[in-house]
Amino acid sequence: MTQLEILAAIQQELVDLEQISFVAHRDTREALDAIQSQGDEIALEWVRACKALFQHDRDAGKAFIRGSRAALEAGHTVLPWTHQALCFLQWRGSWKALDGFMEQLPDAYRILGSTGEARWAELGIAWCGRHLESGATYFRCPVAELAATHGIAGVEELVLPAENLFSQRRLALATYLPGAIRVRNLLGVEAVQPWAKRGADILQAGRLRGEAFFKLESEESMAMLLENLPGFRTPEHQRLLQLILYAWFGENFDLLDGNWSPDKGRAFVETDGAALYLPIALPSREEAILALLHAAGHLTFHSFERRYIEALFHEVGREHPPLDADKRITWRPLFAAFGEDMTRFQLIFDLCEDLRVDTRIGVSVPNYLARLLAAAEAATLPAGAAAAYFELARQTLRWIASDAPQQVEMESWRPLLNESATIVDAFRIANLLYADTNLPPMTLAEREHAYLPGRSPNAARPVYPRRELDHAEFGTGTEDQDDAVKNTEIKPNPEKREIPKQAAGEDPDFDIPPEETTGSGGRVGVGIPQPAHVTGHARGAEYSEKGKPYAEWDYRDGRYKRNWAWVQEKELTELDANEATRLLTQYAPALKRLKRAIQTQKPARMAPLRRQFDGDELDLEAAIGYIAEKRAGMSPKANIYRQRVMQHRDTAVTLLADISTSIMQSSEGGGRVVDHIRAGMLLFAESMEEVGDPYSLAGFASKYRDNVSYYSIKGFDQRLTPHARAVLGGLSGRLATRMGAAIRHAVKGFDRAPSQRRLLLILSDGRPADYDDGGDERYLHEDTRMAVKEAVDAGVHPFCITLDAAGSQYLPQIFGPGHYVVLDHINDLPKKLPEIYLRLRK
Repeated sequence: MTQLEILAAIQQELVDLEQISFVAHRDTREALDAIQSQGDEIALEWVRACKALFQHDRDAGKAFIRGSRAALEAGHTVLPWTHQALCFLQWRGSWKALDGFMEQLPDAYRILGSTGEARWAELGIAWCGRHLESGATYFRCPVAELAATHGIAGVEELVLPAENLFSQRRLALATYLPGAIRVRNLLGVEAVQPWAKRGADILQAGRLRGEAFFKLESEESMAMLLENLPGFRTPEHQRLLQLILYAWFGENFDLLDGNWSPDKGRAFVETDGAALYLPIALPSREEAILALLHAAGHLTFHSFERRYIEALFHEVGREHPPLDADKRITWRPLFAAFGEDMTRFQLIFDLCEDLRVDTRIGVSVPNYLARLLAAAEAATLPAGAAAAYFELARQTLRWIASDAPQQVEMESWRPLLNESATIVDAFRIANLLYADTNLPPMTLAEREHAYLPGRSPNAARPVYPRRELDHAEFGTGTEDQDDAVKNTEIKPNPEKREIPKQAAGEDPDFDIPPEETTGSGGRVGVGIPQPAHVTGHARGAEYSEKGKPYAEWDYRDGRYKRNWAWVQEKELTELDANEATRLLTQYAPALKRLKRAIQTQKPARMAPLRRQFDGDELDLEAAIGYIAEKRAGMSPKANIYRQRVMQHRDTAVTLLADISTSIMQSSEGGGRVVDHIRAGMLLFAESMEEVGDPYSLAGFASKYRDNVSYYSIKGFDQRLTPHARAVLGGLSGRLATRMGAAIRHAVKGFDRAPSQRRLLLILSDGRPADYDDGGDERYLHEDTRMAVKEAVDAGVHPFCITLDAAGSQYLPQIFGPGHYVVLDHINDLPKKLPEIYLRLRK
């Protein structure tokens, strides 16, 4: 064709396109000027491709036309990607794949080059031929994520294992690809192939389980990642880390598992003002030690001390810090005035506070600053806006690590080097620096890269204000946070009656109910000095109703009092991982014997499960029903398989412990009652892990009818974590024992239990009692008896284990003969508790 004929052909194609769509014609003409720079013949072929793709699928045509200019600028060519785009004419509804292709095309040229782009497109088009949705997933995945630093070889190594998974297991790329990218980024490209083979085996065993593995949503997939995660694994060295902290700071910090997972970016050591939260792995041993020293330094040198935090909020116009439901401070109001520039100020504030704290740590810990600087100098400067903050932090560290810091440009930072400097000074200096800064704006996603090795965001978690400096003002600082009734409508105590001192701490929110009382009582096993005479019918305090309401039985009127007892679920905040470790070591021989006994109860034969969504063979009856319902036009569930599994006893159990004040008393066998309860619950939990039955752990205490505290320690669907062990190690007593309401709430908890046979083990050291029972022992006894009857009617079988030597006098009336046991020797509790359960479950 001559030049004139080519131009005429282009005009004719444009006319035809205008008749099809005005928008397509407009967009094509806008892009045509750039395309014609490659020659008229190429322009004609491109216009014809625009028309063909638009006629095939309007959305596909729009995506091609609008992405052409960027593709040309990146690739400096037209025909290769035009021919690739025309391949999408093979499939109906291919616009999603083509849209992703055109969107990623510029990056494909920039990152992979012309040859790499051709192979990238070839792989994606092949996937479209196998499964169009998988092809769309491939092309919509950013090329930078596919290739990482490996170029087109990285794309091939990532995608090729999926071909076998699709051909043999029909696994779509949308299920495989996100997980494969994370595995490659965390463990290296060589780990993708073994991971894919492991997933194929799991997929063969069960479809749902296999897909969860590939999506990294199952415990076994995350466990595999964590097992192979490179770096310094903190759980294996927790004792060493605790010793290091104690050696330098003289304090036993609680080291708990953080909520970091491999998909959450960079791993940091965090704190909530009470404990240190460790990720499962850090890049190196040196960085782990530095990070731990740095985070502990913030606790030791008062970054989270109450009076300084209050001063900070006063700086921004708030008299008192806003507390959340757990009495923690949220930092966000400090930064609210900075609006969209909040992240920039937070980083400057962290720089100032980190400089202050590291200076103090450097005085206490020899070579700390030199080691921190060496780690910073060895680190690679991050890309983007984070580089400026990283380099500034490194500069301040060089300054304080030098023998005589004299740099003029650092003079504005000098007040932070004073021993008397506080976090308030850091905040004020951060404001001055912010007003005169040329640091670039920062996004939240970039922020994590701005910190030096060993440092971390200081405001990552809400914090419990510490009280080391407040003893004169606030008392000992050891009062239990949960002892205070969280209720803004509590009535005052106008008669100024004496407050019992048995509760943990001084219990400042205690109010005496409006009964007329005389006399006194109380004994071991109840633990509450309580008047023995009451005028009225146990009316209780008139608090506002909050929490979960339950009826309570009044034997005197012979009726239930509706919505009388209110249960509030709370968390135990006292943690002692060291005590848990000590108890497990002390009772290791007993636990070993228990586990051997448990092995004899493990099931040994296979049993079928019918109507499953995946399994080893078809369930013929279910399959026939499925086909019949399908042909009838219905939408049946495809639960047409049978599984053969080990036959387990279908039992779930809740261990509910009375943690009233009386457990803090000394026991006859030595030590305190609470020490034996801690050990018993720990051994029970460890034994249950071996048994495999679903179980939950909880404690309860009360202060009046409308403040029954229910402390869930471990749920049926939760694992026994180091945090749960630390909670058991730190268990302590508080307040009274309104047992009926706690039993009713525990029975409700079985709604989440996956078993038909349900046991409720109640561990107590005395009779039911509360501050507002008026000294009428029978009142709460009768209510507890009715709660037990209600539990049996609901299919839950309560059984009481008591440490009270007088328990045989009242437990038969409450639980019935044979449904309780009185332990003669409290020292036997840790070993007896699991044994009792094993006998009951037979």
